This record gives sequence, structure tokens and C-alpha cells, in this order.
Amino acid sequence: MMQFTILLPPISKKNSQQILRRKDGRPFIGPSQKYKEYEKAAGSFMPKVSTIDRTVNVRAIFYMPTHRIVDLVNLQEALLDVLVKYRVLDDDNCRIVVSMDGSRVDYDKENPRTEVEITEV
Repeated sequence: MMQFTILLPPISKKNSQQILRRKDGRPFIGPSQKYKEYEKAAGSFMPKVSTIDRTVNVRAIFYMPTHRIVDLVNLQEALLDVLVKYRVLDDDNCRIVVSMDGSRVDYDKENPRTEVEITEV
């Protein structure tokens, strides 16, 4: 089992998108600057471990700074993308992340964060 905390206010990747243009002028949707900054800052909280390539459950408690309603699935998607980017997980497909049981959204105005627990299944 592995536990760690990302001491940043959780952010949803899907709700933080922007329309960008390719070199040929065609539009595409990409992450916002706010999400890119979150992703970069989250790297300092990632554990230094061998990349996980076996089946796991990723449990995350997202402590939000407000009572605003957020989409848990979008928060989970952003977290998994960060875990893959920093090679904590080899991939976020269903052969590795078989469940996200126990994940939920909570409130902590003074200390917004994401508490992550990864357990082998």
C-alpha cells in the first residue's frame, strides 16, 4: 500500500479546458493554464517509487476549499493523468486501475488537498 497527499486545491481537468489552434489553424481542446500549473506543482508531491504496472485500487479523498458541487469523476480523471505523467502508474487503463473504490469529495476550507491511497488488488 502507498499513501501520499497532494497539498494543492484539487482541480478538474475537464472543467479547465480551452480551445487552442494547431499550426495548421485547426482548433482542438487542451488543458487550461490553470490545470497545467496544477499538474506541474503536483509533481513535487509524487512519491519516488517504481512505476506501478499491476492491478490496483486508487482511493482519493478530494478536500475542496468550497462547498461548490464538483464532479468526482472529473477530479479522478485529473488525478490519474497526473499519476501517469509522473510515472507513479504505468497507465490508467482498466488493466491497471481496476477500481477507485472509496473515493469521495469532502470539504476543508483551510487545507484543500487530495489524499491518495494506492493498494494492490
